[in-house]
Amino acid sequence: MVKFKKSDFRKNRNGKEFNENRPKAKKINASTQYDTCSEQLSPFGGLLPLIKFLDLVDFQQMFDFAYRAPSRKPKLGHYSMMVGLLMLLFIGFNRIWHFSYLRLDAMLCGFFNLTRLPVASTFWRYVNSLGINQAQSLLELMAQLRERVWKVCDVSFYRVCLDIDTTVETVFGHQQGARKGHNTKHRGKKAYRPVLCFIEQTREYLLGKLRKGETISGKETAAFIAKIKGCLPDCVQQVLIRADAEFQSWESVYQCIQNGFNFIIANKRCNPPFDPKGWYRPQKRRPYEYNSCIYQPMRWLQPVRFVAMRMPKEKKDVKDPLVQCELFEDDRYKYRIFCTDLQRKAHKVIVEYDKRADVENLVGESKREGLDAIPSSRFKNNYAYFQIVMLAYNIWRYLKMIAEQTQTEQSVEKAEKRHGLEGIKNNTVRIARLRLLMIAAKVVTASNRDKVRYSVQDSRTPALMSFLKYLDLKRSESKPWRLNQQEVTAV
Repeated sequence: MVKFKKSDFRKNRNGKEFNENRPKAKKINASTQYDTCSEQLSPFGGLLPLIKFLDLVDFQQMFDFAYRAPSRKPKLGHYSMMVGLLMLLFIGFNRIWHFSYLRLDAMLCGFFNLTRLPVASTFWRYVNSLGINQAQSLLELMAQLRERVWKVCDVSFYRVCLDIDTTVETVFGHQQGARKGHNTKHRGKKAYRPVLCFIEQTREYLLGKLRKGETISGKETAAFIAKIKGCLPDCVQQVLIRADAEFQSWESVYQCIQNGFNFIIANKRCNPPFDPKGWYRPQKRRPYEYNSCIYQPMRWLQPVRFVAMRMPKEKKDVKDPLVQCELFEDDRYKYRIFCTDLQRKAHKVIVEYDKRADVENLVGESKREGLDAIPSSRFKNNYAYFQIVMLAYNIWRYLKMIAEQTQTEQSVEKAEKRHGLEGIKNNTVRIARLRLLMIAAKVVTASNRDKVRYSVQDSRTPALMSFLKYLDLKRSESKPWRLNQQEVTAV
């Protein structure tokens, strides 16, 4: 007869994964009882890293310096009202009336030191008091914020690529400045036509403006390009601008030359005289051919290099008067033409331009984050709200950049790495919310101090705790801008 030890019997009965300290599974069904509790809870536990980030970069100090406040001053102050709007967008609510769902949130109320937030109409009245001056000051604020975040993240780019694109924001009311124009999704509807510029290396928003519904003019594009240099950090010395055909004009090209920017701009109407014998194939197995020439279009003050790519038409292709190839007598090919100042081979220039395709994803993400929201019937209010939305978008970008550094600079255990923040920099804002923001938290008072507690049962908690510790470490370090301010004060 074989005798079993008591310990062996227990081990075999429960299996290898048996753990006496593991919580028991809960059973929730239709007959489950429910009740209320008096504890202060919040589904947005990830707001604490945001609060620490704002303190890390001295956001309030920057805001007070750069922001040109409207004449009407609210009870909470301009800073609290602006941060409230930013937090609303940060959470993912892109309508001002969504504040009605957040008035009693423990994290938000704790940040503002209130028992409940003001009603949504309070924030709407504040947006209604904003205008062009406030929008311009927010752009200046974003430029300062970019400089500081790059220093915190130890990011320094000597050369950057800027992708410029226009989009359509359809309106369904009687909004001021909306016009009928090119609108593929809602034909015949009025819309705004904003223009946006993104940095390829960091995928952050650099510059933009809300525009009325007309097609952008050459003077507008030139004025837009002229503002770029003032928004870039000091470390950037070389700039490559990639833009679609709406930006092709002599005014745009001249402004790029004046500022020392390289450029690749899609062709709209020009018909450059390419040498028929100059077409070449970099890859013999592919039917794509490339060419280049120096050409001075009518009313342009100097010649510019044009590069082209052509590909044979398929038999099923139908003639379209809007297709570029109709500019040429030989319609056996489809053409892609660009003007540029780069001296690379034609196919390398076009490969460089095709990297611009990611800007469509960034514009689409911006629209999902609130760019499509039109809060007012007045253009100046919508103009300011546009910049508020893009500031919230950039804050998400920066928070993801710093969160990514947590994995590389801080020692993290293997168990934490499985559910850590690696790769969050490349995630969309929606995915980043699930990983970093939508974490349950409890606000408690212990030892006469308010604390935020997170569940140890949440697999995201270890990574969040590492991120918070990393932010505290960065907050304790000396900041370059603080040293500069101390020097100025001493003088």
